[in-house]
Amino acid sequence: MTAVIAEHIEITPGVCGGKPRIAGHRIRVQDVVVWHEQMGMSVDEIVSRYPSITLADVYAALAYYHDNFAKIRQQMQESEMFVQELKAKIPTKLKL
Repeated sequence: MTAVIAEHIEITPGVCGGKPRIAGHRIRVQDVVVWHEQMGMSVDEIVSRYPSITLADVYAALAYYHDNFAKIRQQMQESEMFVQELKAKIPTKLKL
């Protein structure tokens, strides 16, 4: 039997920070999670905005996320902390 998720998700050191991503793309699993869970986009909406990926890719990304929930959540928190650290170190030049 072939592992379906392995056909759609890959991890490559040096690509997207070594985070799991849709095979052949730079769309990370955590990007799909943010779009789906936090922004409320449906799977169909994600595919319509990113037509180079398939429904199977998006569902595989979500399945991978649920299979590796703690690890992906930790990566997402680390990314957010990194962004906050950069914001604190580098003040904006935009006038708000």
